[in-house]
Amino acid sequence: MGEVDGATLIARSLKQQGIDHLFGIVGFPVGPIAAAAQKEGINYIGMRNEQAASYAAQAYGYMTGRPGACLTVTGPGVVHGLAGLANAQQNCWPMILIGGASETYRGGMGAFQEERQVLIATPFCKFAHGIESVARIPYYVEMATRQAIYGRPGATYLDMPDDIIKGTCELDKVVQVQRVPEPPRMVAPGENIEAALDVLEKAQRPLVIVGKGMAWSRAEGEVRAFIERTQVPFVRSPMGKGVMPDDHPLAVSAARTLALQQADVVFLMGARFNWIFHFGLAPRFAKDVKVVQLDIAPEEIGHNKPTEVALVGDGKAIVGQLNKALAGRQWFHPTDSAWRKALSKKVSENAATIKPQIDDDAAPANYYRALRDVAAWMPKNAILSAEGAGTMDIGLTQLPSFDARSCLNAGTYGTMGVGLGQAIAACVAQPGRPVVHLSGDSAIGFSGMEMETLVRYGFPVKIVVLNNGGIGPGMPEIPDNPMMNLKPNALIYGARYDRMMEAFGGKGYFVEDPKKLRGALDGAMEHPGPALVNVVLSQASARKAQQFAWHS
Repeated sequence: MGEVDGATLIARSLKQQGIDHLFGIVGFPVGPIAAAAQKEGINYIGMRNEQAASYAAQAYGYMTGRPGACLTVTGPGVVHGLAGLANAQQNCWPMILIGGASETYRGGMGAFQEERQVLIATPFCKFAHGIESVARIPYYVEMATRQAIYGRPGATYLDMPDDIIKGTCELDKVVQVQRVPEPPRMVAPGENIEAALDVLEKAQRPLVIVGKGMAWSRAEGEVRAFIERTQVPFVRSPMGKGVMPDDHPLAVSAARTLALQQADVVFLMGARFNWIFHFGLAPRFAKDVKVVQLDIAPEEIGHNKPTEVALVGDGKAIVGQLNKALAGRQWFHPTDSAWRKALSKKVSENAATIKPQIDDDAAPANYYRALRDVAAWMPKNAILSAEGAGTMDIGLTQLPSFDARSCLNAGTYGTMGVGLGQAIAACVAQPGRPVVHLSGDSAIGFSGMEMETLVRYGFPVKIVVLNNGGIGPGMPEIPDNPMMNLKPNALIYGARYDRMMEAFGGKGYFVEDPKKLRGALDGAMEHPGPALVNVVLSQASARKAQQFAWHS
């Protein structure tokens, strides 16, 4: 019947599982896998750093619903790829990291870049295994795929030794597997659905917290129907942004502190009580707040905060159950309630607080003034990739999103350096949509060489760098004779990242006067390829003062 080699078989197995893009960096011993992938109809995207490649793979998995795949060389390549593996696991995004390995028969001998790769990958993923047989490659790819997308999504790792990549087996000896079906959509017991609605109906100050779990389950239609039927106000997690449009009248993220502190019932919808929502504890929340919790993972129920009603299962299916049950109820939260009025008042007050900064045309610009033009310029259907300390935090409050899975950021792990990898994933996953990458000048340094990747593949990402000369907002002035007197968070103020883009063949713009920003942004959007707008910010610009120190 003929033979097949390991490189070809893993490429075919990935293709069988619906994985049609492979991000990575080639070298010993994985070059044959990338070549075989192209022959089998998988698009290979060569990156400049394994971290960026792994960040692209995990974001691609989130956006498409099938695992993103990343290919790395042995030893240090796998170690670099662990960054995306860990990020995917913490974000609950599906990906498969495929690491080249030294030959199985040289284990422990000190082979080239030999490392205990399965061991070091295991803490950062749901499943890790070394492939020891060419014939069993499809079995392990199927298993890695199923583990990545079933239950709580996450990361998986496959170790591919050189002798397995180059090895062969008879075609009739290859283990046969099926394509992993889409994950089953588990529903909640009917009595739990009714109990959840009973708790919400009795609330005087109900609040929905929308998390990225609802985006993953493609539940945006069901969530919108539920919120508009019940008229309960909502806030969103950073990656839950866009499940409900940011301009929706029931959106109260601009009054987040008040909403969380004073809610008497919180519907935790595909979000977690981790650091992002302050563990559900006082003083950020009322001590006696009741929690209705929807999550795909049973072990997440009651984590850090006791749960009044648990809804374990798929977000789309369970919110659909809630909507069906609501058809038999007359209840909705009153538009003129004291709760709705208090939230609306706080939203207006917070908007008034930052308005002077938004309207300030002084040069160099402050964050809010720069983001005013970016918000007006950014297409409504754009995918936003945002990172940076002040840049991301302030940017997510000022740049609206209107669609689920359209805002990619540092996420649960708070990872810097994800931005350009995630922007590349967005270009690959949805090539018809504009992609905007918002970055601080510190953050662009983590993955700036991927500008060459953008130009090489013609990915038309528009990058906006807010440049305040350091890590975080409120940068100090650099002393005249810095030597070792530089502050630990200091960078070159006004560094020409735009010229880096131009050096690779893209388009660059340098903006020192905020009045000229919109023209530069328009020029970048009109350019058919990648472009970077480098905006000098005032080093005194910072976020408005926050009530709690951990928000500042």
